[in-house]
Amino acid sequence: MSHTTIIFFLMCIIVLLLIIVIYQQFVFTKGIQTKLKKISKKLSEILEKESDEKVMVFTDNKALISLSGQINRLLVKQQRIKADFKRQEISSKKMLSNISHDMKTPLTVILGYLEIMRLSNTEDETLKKVEAKAKQVMELINQFFTLAKLEAGDTNIEATKVNINELCRENILDFYDIFLQKDFTVDIAIPEQDFFVWGNKDAIHRILFNLISNAVRYGSEGKYIGLSLREEQKFVYIDIIDKGQGIEKKFADSIFERLYTMEDSRNRKIQGSGLGLTIARNLARQLGGDILLKSEPSVQTVFSVKLKRFIY
Repeated sequence: MSHTTIIFFLMCIIVLLLIIVIYQQFVFTKGIQTKLKKISKKLSEILEKESDEKVMVFTDNKALISLSGQINRLLVKQQRIKADFKRQEISSKKMLSNISHDMKTPLTVILGYLEIMRLSNTEDETLKKVEAKAKQVMELINQFFTLAKLEAGDTNIEATKVNINELCRENILDFYDIFLQKDFTVDIAIPEQDFFVWGNKDAIHRILFNLISNAVRYGSEGKYIGLSLREEQKFVYIDIIDKGQGIEKKFADSIFERLYTMEDSRNRKIQGSGLGLTIARNLARQLGGDILLKSEPSVQTVFSVKLKRFIY
């Protein structure tokens, strides 16, 4: 065998070995990338679903094993923090519920004495104002108590078949005298065909009362109140409409927060939701629905109650 042939043969072996090494490196790198993608996908699913799962990786690569271990340590820590926060939140809500309940008793007694004093002094304007303010405080405490019970999960809302047409008529009639006093134009669009929802009569009554009260209070400049009922697919919508100052888009996401108050650039109060809207949305969501807001300032504001349609 010639010297040239031997050199050629050795070069072929070297090239073959290089190809094998490069291929193994390619396979190894691709395998690592595949496993990293699986880890990333699984981690994304866990975070999105907020589940208690862990990242599992089947490999003998020490770096990947170490990485998955550190990720799982972080997940465990996050889950503990979330569990602690949930316990503290429940505890705080129950405490608020208890405090609200404890405050109602002495305030009821105070209101009783004020009423007796007012009956004996019917011309005392100061006494009337004190009684009116005491009643406002009692109403606020009642709202706090209701919201605290809802958020703490202490309220059992039993869902049944409800004739929503009838309930809408009842609620709008409850405000008839107020509409006359404030010279409101009232526009009611309730179909003759009965719509039925899966809900709770008392809860829906509270939702409508809060929304209509809100429209009367903050939409009074428009001198208009509207209520319409419509059905879309699996849901029934109750639209409460006013033509007051409205709510700017940047405040729309915050309007349902507890005691949220919006002010314009001149520091003038234009809208305050208190607890009424918070309670209304909470009740709607517990019934499997929601409350939606669409507002064009100084033109029209619509609060839409979304409820599950009762399907036979």
